[in-house]
Amino acid sequence: MTPASIKLNQFLIAVAAMAVIIAGSNYLVQFPVHASIGALNLADLLTFAAFTFPVAFLVTDLTNRLFGAAAARKVVFAGFAIAVLVSIVVASPRIAIASGSAFLISQLMDVSIFDKLRAGQWWRAPLVSSMVGAVIDTFIFFSFAFAASLSFLGAGLDFAVQPAPLLGVMAVEAPRWVSWALGDLVVKVTMALALLAPYGLLWRRLDQAIGRTSVA
Repeated sequence: MTPASIKLNQFLIAVAAMAVIIAGSNYLVQFPVHASIGALNLADLLTFAAFTFPVAFLVTDLTNRLFGAAAARKVVFAGFAIAVLVSIVVASPRIAIASGSAFLISQLMDVSIFDKLRAGQWWRAPLVSSMVGAVIDTFIFFSFAFAASLSFLGAGLDFAVQPAPLLGVMAVEAPRWVSWALGDLVVKVTMALALLAPYGLLWRRLDQAIGRTSVA
């Protein structure tokens, strides 16, 4: 099925949604989840951003499915610019740099993979592209944002570089941000699976709303 042409109001809605998600995630990544499950301290494993950022892939994939890869890339670039500017206000400059770099690279990879898999079964393109994008985003963001070796990017969080049990339960210690990254990736993968059903529902309803019948 040939994607529709994106209208200005549709483009602005997608960009606004992307900017809100990224700016919110950049703020929430500074806050560990202070809760425990038995002996597992979630503050050593997760930040609240792990639950919000995966929705950005939902926005990208819906735009890609409905309006094509070119429109999705425009949304990514516009959302990137706005989100970085807002993130400088709600987070630190280093977080903004890390987020912008991770977001741009992972989202553009997501768009390319989705476009190549577009003709397959409806769930394959969003699932594979989101999974690959999540790995790339997690690696770039957490290393840029918190690794002591990249301190030239700006001040980090002391709490993030303190030694902590890896994943909260293993005897091996590592900087706390490493466990955050691994925990974040697990949540992103889980969210990618959980968002498949909303993706399928929203895609079909939005497709009908713009006057077409979904067949691919």
